[in-house]
Amino acid sequence: MHSKELSNIELLKEIAELLNEETEMEQMLQGALRKLLEGTIFETGWIFFIGEKGKQELIAHENLPNTLEQNNCRHLQKGGCWCVSRFRNGELKKASNIIECQRIENANKTKEVIEEEITHHATVPLQSGQERFGLLNVATANTVRFEDGELALLESVAFQIGSAIKRILLTKQEQQVALVQERNRLARDLHDSVNQLLFSVTLTARGGIEMTEQPEVKGTFKEIQYLTQEALTEMRALIWQLRPRGLETGIIEGLKGYGDILGLTLNIQVKGVINLPAKIEETLFRIAQEALNNIRKHSGVLKAEIYVTVTSTDVLLVVKDEGCGFHMKDLRMLPSIGLQSMKDRANSVSGTVDWVTEANKGTEILVRLPY
Repeated sequence: MHSKELSNIELLKEIAELLNEETEMEQMLQGALRKLLEGTIFETGWIFFIGEKGKQELIAHENLPNTLEQNNCRHLQKGGCWCVSRFRNGELKKASNIIECQRIENANKTKEVIEEEITHHATVPLQSGQERFGLLNVATANTVRFEDGELALLESVAFQIGSAIKRILLTKQEQQVALVQERNRLARDLHDSVNQLLFSVTLTARGGIEMTEQPEVKGTFKEIQYLTQEALTEMRALIWQLRPRGLETGIIEGLKGYGDILGLTLNIQVKGVINLPAKIEETLFRIAQEALNNIRKHSGVLKAEIYVTVTSTDVLLVVKDEGCGFHMKDLRMLPSIGLQSMKDRANSVSGTVDWVTEANKGTEILVRLPY
């Protein structure tokens, strides 16, 4: 544990070194927060990320009092407060003392005897240039107000953290670009080699059917033609997943294009305006793709209905078919239908996937993703 008398220059140096070394966002923020508390009079702290729509996320916290930490930091996770409101309104420009904090007040009400308790805190925006990411809050027991020098130090640390956040976000964007480029390369390779080879086998099988009069040989060639055509459809769908055409004009056009590849007739209905973050749109698109794959492979029908509803907080997707359906116990025995993949994709963005299905009564997949 470092001394609380660690000089400001030494502290800023240690925090800068940590920020430069870390590559994972939450681990970086947690480490920086810990070093800040170890080297200053600040005793506890927490960091909110605040999205473009004003939605807050508790991304890191350190040494919280029991009142704030109880029930999975309920008082920090939910509700509103002055500092977040001022941040959303663009009124919070520098480190400031918060005279009244609704979150702390509500948390302290849950405790009958308050001794050495947090009652006030300081806040500072985390930003890089004009790009804002969230808030760093710090507090100390029995401290109503921090001095100007302490707030100036807080601003210096916030500047460092904001720059590090921007660096990690840029790195992730570069990784995403590299991933897209690799997908495109793989899609080209598959199209130029395997896809063309399968197409050639299909033509060869068709020629074999016409060249022989023997029923058994004809049947063999027809089976080869059928299986190759199925493999060709699968390959085209895979290539399309790697490099979807039409997604750049929106998820609905993308799904229509994918439905065409699979030979499905889709009835798509939309409520609300689709203006989703890129990660949410891609997650929704990939889940819908998996659902359409299931319909083609397992339902016995070539028609599906898709309903997309966009609210102020969530996007809802329903993919419905009137095929053979399943008993729920059978779903757990059919890994090929990718149910776990859909759940994993939804969970990665704090969403959910549910199924309503019954033998001979079709299947309905329900997806909810917050954004």
